[in-house]
Amino acid sequence: MKLAARHDLPLKIAYTEPNVQSILTDRLTSHLSQLGRDRQLAIVCIGTDRSTGDALGPLVGSALSKSRSPLFHIYGTLEAPVHALNLQDTLDEIDYKHSSPYIIGIDACLGQVSSIGCIQLGQGPVRPGAGVNKDLPPVGELHMTGIVNVGGFMEYFVLQNTRLHLVMQMADLISGSLLHSILSVRPTSMTAATQE
Repeated sequence: MKLAARHDLPLKIAYTEPNVQSILTDRLTSHLSQLGRDRQLAIVCIGTDRSTGDALGPLVGSALSKSRSPLFHIYGTLEAPVHALNLQDTLDEIDYKHSSPYIIGIDACLGQVSSIGCIQLGQGPVRPGAGVNKDLPPVGELHMTGIVNVGGFMEYFVLQNTRLHLVMQMADLISGSLLHSILSVRPTSMTAATQE
């Protein structure tokens, strides 16, 4: 378990692991506590509600938007998803609205059978569309992804036939850990500043 203490290393953890939300929250808090107070948080939740497997991002965005917190900005919900057709426009909008934003990218991905149900957290951008051979812009300085199904063949069909239960369980864990972490590192005195 020595590697678990290295918060600069990527984290990959099964959603069924005991204390998974606490582990995710601790790792997120370690990353976010290093940010300057002047950096606004923008969470970009990528995906579509038209595909069960690809709905992870919008489910996370919708869950976070219910908090109505002024401490972060949400892009990508079930109502207004961020997907291949509007991703670049969304990133342009974020650059226009926010000065030096810290972007966290959220997306579903495909992987090996043994990794299905794992949540990954790491520094650097998420690369949306990679699993279905789309060339889309990278998103974020930090990323969280959920491995929702197996990759390597008939990717669109696989995403369409992913269990909603699995996707919702992972979305709850990702949104819960993000919310707890942000509330712990962003003092309430920042509320007024982030509403501007």
